[in-house]
Amino acid sequence: MKTKTEVHEETRQLVIFKLGDEEFGVDILQVREIERLGQGVTRVPKSPEFVEGVINLRGEIVPIVDLRKRFGLVVHAIGHESRIVIVEVSENQIGMMVDQVMEVLRVPVSSIELAPSITKGVDAYFLSGVVKIGERLIILLDLERALSAEEVKQLSELQDEPEG
Repeated sequence: MKTKTEVHEETRQLVIFKLGDEEFGVDILQVREIERLGQGVTRVPKSPEFVEGVINLRGEIVPIVDLRKRFGLVVHAIGHESRIVIVEVSENQIGMMVDQVMEVLRVPVSSIELAPSITKGVDAYFLSGVVKIGERLIILLDLERALSAEEVKQLSELQDEPEG
């Protein structure tokens, strides 16, 4: 009697979101939660241009980064589907404003390719790869590179400031 040996390919789970027409993904292990933009974002003077401000998330101050501004994409009005994806970067919680959260997707590691050096609209330095599934391309963000060490330090200082 033959026994069938199953080979399980390694997979990664990604949270997929949109900025404009492009789909982006981040590893689900870095995502803490997804919030609506219902609550007010408090502007912080002298913060980097791509920082929208901070929110109070259950007693914790979380800086909010507009990914469109961060990546030099065309900025447009916040829409009905806009969300804040709370992620952990260098042990800091940071909110990323995105146009729409699409899905959680399990992808085979073999479908992840290195990011091309020229990627439409986003500096390849910020990317960890591209997922190809059929005709679909999903750009994987490297959250550790999306913000420099100095920017992460600035954002963590925003978290430490007392609310006024």
